[in-house]
Amino acid sequence: MKSPQYLDQAFEKVCQEALATFIKKHKDYGKGNILDMGELGIAFRISEKFNRIKHLLMNGKKPENESLDDSWIDIAVYAIIAILLRRGWFEKLNLKENLKKQK
Repeated sequence: MKSPQYLDQAFEKVCQEALATFIKKHKDYGKGNILDMGELGIAFRISEKFNRIKHLLMNGKKPENESLDDSWIDIAVYAIIAILLRRGWFEKLNLKENLKKQK
C-alpha cells in the first residue's frame, strides 16, 4: 500500500504490519511462551518494551537493534494476544497457514 490518504487507511496499514509481525513471531515461538505465564507474562513483556521505548526517548538515543516502530508494534501485538487469551481463542485456535501446511 502506498502512503495512505486517510487516517483509517493508515490505521489499517499498521494493523497489517502488526498481523505480519504476529504471524512471523508466532511461527518462531509457538503458544508456549504465552501460555506459560498467561496474561501476567504479557503484561511483563509490554512493560519491558515500554521501558525500552521510554529509555530511548528520554535519553535521545537511537536504537541499535529493533526500531521504535518495531517496539510499538510488538506492544500492539501483545495487547491483541492478551485479548485473544482472555476470550479463550489463543489456546483453541491455530494459524490458518499452519492448517494449510498440515493437509
